[in-house]
This record gives sequence, structure tokens and C-alpha cells, in this order.
Amino acid sequence: MTDASLPKITAPRGALARLMRRKLALFGIALIVLTVGAAIAAPWLTSYPPQEQMFDGLTIEGAPLPPGDAFVLGTDLLGRDLFSRILYGARTSLIIGVVANGLALVIGTLVGVTAGYFRGWIGTVLMRFTDLMMAFPALLLAICLAAIFQPSLWIVAMVIALVNWVQTARVLYTETTSLAEREFIAAERTLGAGHGRILFLHILPHLVPTIIVWGTLGISTTVLLEATLSFLGVGVQPPTPSWGNIIFENQTYFQSAPWLVFFPGAAILVLALAFNLVGDALRDVLDPTQRGRD
Repeated sequence: MTDASLPKITAPRGALARLMRRKLALFGIALIVLTVGAAIAAPWLTSYPPQEQMFDGLTIEGAPLPPGDAFVLGTDLLGRDLFSRILYGARTSLIIGVVANGLALVIGTLVGVTAGYFRGWIGTVLMRFTDLMMAFPALLLAICLAAIFQPSLWIVAMVIALVNWVQTARVLYTETTSLAEREFIAAERTLGAGHGRILFLHILPHLVPTIIVWGTLGISTTVLLEATLSFLGVGVQPPTPSWGNIIFENQTYFQSAPWLVFFPGAAILVLALAFNLVGDALRDVLDPTQRGRD
């Protein structure tokens, strides 16, 4: 076996440097850092607890206050500071995004790599189950699961993970099947290497770039799905603030107080866009076919 037949790990040395040269990627990273920083510093950035109903938080008629000096983004239908609820809602979205997507990556990696490496009846059973899961609309399945369990932050994260792993499994199955047929894997088997050594030392390292890209892109999908579930009333339950349930609680004021829907909606859009920008840049940077095009 010659050196030319050995595959090269698709994560190049200068990946970080090339990523830093992409303006859209830097913009996405800046948005993510800003959101994470605002979520962590929420107690210091606002003077109002997210669940406190202020005595002066409503008009004389009982309507929400518009953005102003006292309340930067106005108040909601219960007189709570909208800016505070959006900051604390960022914590919910980020926690669910990271936890749910991380769990989905673990499940998808286990299923995809196992099916692609062993194939045979094991691969057939696992991939037919994956196809079965893909046949169900993800949102409908998530609603059903959320309705069965008592909705909470961690339950919602688990539900989202259970419906989001299938795409990762399908992609990693294809890549693992291709890698398992390469000459260097056949050589390892000839030398007596066990399945564990081949999987952890020769298969998984080549899948790391794909896992990183799908992990980054998947967070935006997770954030959107969490917001959708919360908006439909089967996600994170009030009084815990979530961007989705903020819109859900205030949707009746869409015409008279549009800021109650616009600001949390804009937060969802910005965070999803940020992770998509970074994910797209990582895909190009870690793709060996893109080298030399930067």
C-alpha cells in the first residue's frame, strides 16, 4: 500500500485561518458571541427580573407599553419587561440548541457509523428504521412526543433530539460506507485490527469535519424547532421565558403592539442566520475540494 492510497483527514491545518478570512463567517461568529454574552450577562444588562409584573408596566387602559426610556423594548401584556424576557429567553434557546443538537449528533453518529461499517442485517435494520423516522413530518412527530411528556426545558431538548438525528445518520452512513471500502481499511483488517481500532482510529477521525459542520448547522434548525413548539404551546412552558412562547403569549397584540412579536421574532432569525453562516463557512473550509479557492 503506497502513501498515495492513504486518505487524508479533511480538516486542513489552515482551516481556522481560512475561516477567519471569510467576512460572513466572522459576522456570524460575532452574532453568536454577542447572543451568548447577552444571555450570560442578562442579570447585569437589565434591572427587571423576567417574570416580574411591574406596577407601571401597563397603560391606564391596561395595554402594553411601547419601547421607551423606562423599558427599552416595551412591556408585554402582563407588564413584564420585554428586553429582560428576550435576554433570558436567549438562555433557553441556546441551552436547548446545544443540548438537543448534541444529543441528536450522538444518536445520528452511532446509528450512521454502525450501519455503514457493519452493513448486512445490522445496517439494513438501522437504516430502515432511519427511513421510517424520516417518513414522519418532524414537526408533527415533535408535537406528538411533546404532548405525551410533560413539557419542560429538558423534555423539549430530548424531543427535538429524537426527531433531528435522522439527517446526521443518513449522511454519516453514506460516508462510512465509502470509507469502509477503502484500501487502508482492508489493510488494517488484514493486519488483524479489531472493529474498535478501525472505527475509532481510522473511521471516526475522517468523519469529524462532517460532524462539526452538521453540528453547527443543526443548532439553527433546533432553535427554530424549539421556537415553533413553544409558539404552539407544547414547548417550554411559561413563566420560563422562551422566544417562541413570548410570541405565543403576545400574538393577540400583533396589530396594536407589534413590537411584542417583532423583537423575539428578530432574535430567532438573527441566531438561526448566525449559525447558518458559520456552518456554511465551515463546510467550505473543511471540504478538501474547496482548498485553493479561498
